Amino acid sequence: MKKSAQYYLIIFIIASLLFVPFLGKVHLFDWDEINFAESAREMIVTGDYNTVRIDFEPFWEKPPLFILMQVASMKLFGINEFAARFPNAICGILTLLFLFRIGKRLYDERFGLLWTLSYAGSVLPFFYFKSGIIDPWFNLFIFAGIYFTIRFLAVCGDSENRKKTHLYIIYSATAIGLGILTKGPVALLIWGLTAFVYAAYHRFRVPVRWYHVAEFSGATLLVGGVWFLGQFIAGNK
Repeated sequence: MKKSAQYYLIIFIIASLLFVPFLGKVHLFDWDEINFAESAREMIVTGDYNTVRIDFEPFWEKPPLFILMQVASMKLFGINEFAARFPNAICGILTLLFLFRIGKRLYDERFGLLWTLSYAGSVLPFFYFKSGIIDPWFNLFIFAGIYFTIRFLAVCGDSENRKKTHLYIIYSATAIGLGILTKGPVALLIWGLTAFVYAAYHRFRVPVRWYHVAEFSGATLLVGGVWFLGQFIAGNK
């Protein structure tokens, strides 16, 4: 195996050992944990996987993506604490692998590994990835969206990297769209504030064209707006 592949495997094993064991040994105790798990259970009971419910009444404050992850988990492991928290364990594994890839690209494999292990050993990420709340996936999608925007800005205006320019726009927009489906339009707001601060720092001299904005907006609406559009058409305002 190549050295980088070995690192990916090591990180996968360490992350799995950190985040998966004992997920179901503690009862759901946070208000959000309980509500989201109950929403997933009610989706299974009603067979309606398009509507988030609490006490079998529509709950419009949250989009359904994370709840659907919990539904898939409960289909595999049963309706229990382990299944409610398992999606965030997967998020933890993917987050560490993503961090390693970014660190490896920025400097080298050693830096990527140190960066990943230091993050894995932090208290809050460890706690989040063993919980049943929305935030880990929401944070990952926003982080990915911002990261790919940075990659886009690095090659924007370079005719030799035109294909990468469009790919990074699509990757960023898809990540932000998934963030919207996870916790709502605040994902786009956080990305937008970050982009505004970056542009202001550079005195708004950024090589972004109108068609880049149109491409990002269209992809974001396509991914993140499809569920909201469906609800609007159904009269659920």
